[in-house]
Amino acid sequence: MKKSIAKISLFILIGLIIFGCDSTKRVPDGKRLLTKNDIYVDDKKDNGEEITNQLYQKQNSSILGYRLRLNLYNLAKPKSDSLFKDKMIKNPKRYYRKAKWLSKKQVKRLGESFLYSGLDNFLRETGEAPVILDTVSTKKSIRRLKSYYYNRGYFDVTAKFKIDSVDQKKVKLKYDINTGKPYIIDSIFTNISSKSLDSIYELRKSNSFIKSGQRYETSNFNEEKKRITEDFRNNGAFRFQQNYVNFDIDTIGKKHNPNVSLVIDNESIRVEDSIQTKPFELYKISKVNIYTDHSPTNPNAAIQDSVTYNDITLYSVNKLKYRPKALTDGIFVTKGNYFSDFRTSITSRYLSNLKVFNYPLIQYVEDKTEKNSLVANVYLTPRKKYTFGFSTDFTHSNIQDFGITGNTFLGIRNVFNGAETFEIGFRGNIGSSKDLANPNNTFFNISEIGVDAKLNFPRIFLPFKTDKIIPKTMIPYTTMSVGYSKQTNIGLDKQNFTSSLTYNWTPKRNTTFKFDLVNIQFVKNLNPTNYFNVYESTYNTLNEIAQNYPINQEEYLDANGNLRIDDGAVKFIIDAITLPGLGISEPDLRSIISIAERRVRLTQNNLIFASNITFTKTSKRDLFDNEFYAIKAKVESAGNVLALIAKASEQLKNQNGANTFLDVEFSQYIKTEFEYIKHWDLSRKKVFAVRGFGGIAIPYGNSNNIPFSRSYFAGGTNDIRAWQSYSLGPGASGSILDFNEANMKLTFSSEFRFNIFQKLNGALFADVGNIWNVLDNTTNEPSIFNGLKSLENIAVGTGFGFRYDFNFFIIRLDLGFKTYNPALDENERWLREIRFNKSVLNIGINYPF
Repeated sequence: MKKSIAKISLFILIGLIIFGCDSTKRVPDGKRLLTKNDIYVDDKKDNGEEITNQLYQKQNSSILGYRLRLNLYNLAKPKSDSLFKDKMIKNPKRYYRKAKWLSKKQVKRLGESFLYSGLDNFLRETGEAPVILDTVSTKKSIRRLKSYYYNRGYFDVTAKFKIDSVDQKKVKLKYDINTGKPYIIDSIFTNISSKSLDSIYELRKSNSFIKSGQRYETSNFNEEKKRITEDFRNNGAFRFQQNYVNFDIDTIGKKHNPNVSLVIDNESIRVEDSIQTKPFELYKISKVNIYTDHSPTNPNAAIQDSVTYNDITLYSVNKLKYRPKALTDGIFVTKGNYFSDFRTSITSRYLSNLKVFNYPLIQYVEDKTEKNSLVANVYLTPRKKYTFGFSTDFTHSNIQDFGITGNTFLGIRNVFNGAETFEIGFRGNIGSSKDLANPNNTFFNISEIGVDAKLNFPRIFLPFKTDKIIPKTMIPYTTMSVGYSKQTNIGLDKQNFTSSLTYNWTPKRNTTFKFDLVNIQFVKNLNPTNYFNVYESTYNTLNEIAQNYPINQEEYLDANGNLRIDDGAVKFIIDAITLPGLGISEPDLRSIISIAERRVRLTQNNLIFASNITFTKTSKRDLFDNEFYAIKAKVESAGNVLALIAKASEQLKNQNGANTFLDVEFSQYIKTEFEYIKHWDLSRKKVFAVRGFGGIAIPYGNSNNIPFSRSYFAGGTNDIRAWQSYSLGPGASGSILDFNEANMKLTFSSEFRFNIFQKLNGALFADVGNIWNVLDNTTNEPSIFNGLKSLENIAVGTGFGFRYDFNFFIIRLDLGFKTYNPALDENERWLREIRFNKSVLNIGINYPF
């Protein structure tokens, strides 16, 4: 009964907000609320965003036709602080009592506080004031609409507006636009006064944005101005500016088919009180100087040291601290070449990428000793040689209830005088877990420590030259890294050692390659007997199976009749597989074998000696670009070098028949994956985004499965959001394991994003996909990918979410529902779990893709 009353009250409240608000409540008498703008272009309605954005006045925003923000604004009292003041004036005794108890100043603040004004202020700020019709703005909109079409080749465009009354306080506007016949470009002529510039233009005029037979577009003319200016300035025209590029549109005798003339006059030079002109000249670089320790606060400090290397002179106020080649490799402005903005830009990018200097300053001055020559001065301001940082964080996970993490790092720049950087970081974590054994009853009963070191070289670090394959314009660099961590009372108490040698380069802007020549990971489990304490679901399943069979308590069970951890559980597994006398059923035996294989896999030590290459490309221009694509592809191979060494050294095989290296069985596999992301800007703060991912890792040679750290899982905040991490798949198995993973993955996600109000955004999403085992030692049939038929086991999750934009990051809440669950019986897979008690709440930072 109480629940029914609460529901009825909630519906009544929502109804009052939706239907009880008068949208003209805050519209002054004699004024009218603008409820709608309709734009008709050549008698056809067109309310597209690009055209609507030309209007100075737009109606109040709405969600599914309901003006939520306007009604929230109307709910606020217009002058809540003044109401409080009037209340105090009408009741002076109450005012004096409050002033005596607080103070006059605090009473005034009380009227401005949330208690009296806070809710109204919140409603006003969150809401949206009514848009009052303003004919002055309407006339400005007409002018802007005409300009919009004029710039698109409709020179004869006309426009007018009409005001239609909806009721006494509401109106809507109708804009009628007649574009007329468009102007199509006929012939294109050029008139470039400077011969040197005319020659440059002729070489690449086929790249022009302006073509005969094309409708006139102002944007094309602007792009052509930009292209011509860049082309000239990249080929020596140091003094050329975009304002010298002009176009004459000739419509005489050919009204709708004008001729276009490109006009570039000679350079204008002021000589005393007169203006003179002369042809533009092309400038070459006669000298390059690098000031290696420039100080903006003391730019005229005396030079104490200098050296010339590869026609570049390096200056230093103090003793030169850099090997000349380390800096000159990044200088693409070279003696004898023509001046080029592109070379200047890539030089700045290279020097900035060193992370040894602040953003470089490159200036050009005319060389008075040589005609048409420039001296390039590169000013470098070094960063501090040493940097130190420290951070702390509080954590929570499935293993630890509460944890404190600390990180500290030291950075050293220009380590070997070649602009190298070295970073070393220490990390530690202490935590508390009530689920782990704690004989001393201490609060912090788990811990982890680690150290990571990284050395960066601003070049490809190899014993031979690679400039012809990877030129320096691709800004290559090499990273050597090494890391070590040790866990205590976390999982199986792992020791983890990592090391890598990585090469990075950028062939084009927004395109990168990363090549790990060597990527080593060694994982040693210090406490494998703790397996069934960590993987409780696996233990519970095994224990439930054991309860169904008459087994000897002394051999297998503890005092409570459960399998003993670890010896009782292990003995039961061995006996169930090897002794037919226990009478284990076929389904239970398959489950036991699966548990046994996984236990062996997760408790054995891993050695991965891999190489991989990653390619990424994106069309995204900046953080605010909502119309782009991104591609990422990766190929990885592991174990081949160690297999050759093992074969050459005739290494003994272990009891599983696998080769070992330093007494550890090494992994051997080939892995490849591909990811594609695409965003479409649907206008009005609406975006449709999709992501597709496919990956497969195939073991061979020395391995019959993939290491846990290189396998795939499904579910989680950035994956299939209707399932928690590791809880989906493989296939239709509905696995009984705590952490479900496999060696093949296919996923596809789509998301429609829209603005609710201000910085609060919403999303509707659908995620599909799953993981499978393929070409490994898995025998569980529902987990195995068997061709196209297995695609019927692709899971489907749908849901909605909210995102709040803090400018520098986004907090995301997504609620996912299992729409199609392949783990259920075939006739119960669709829509059986679309309810809140079966949903999964995901909390994340930033967008999932």
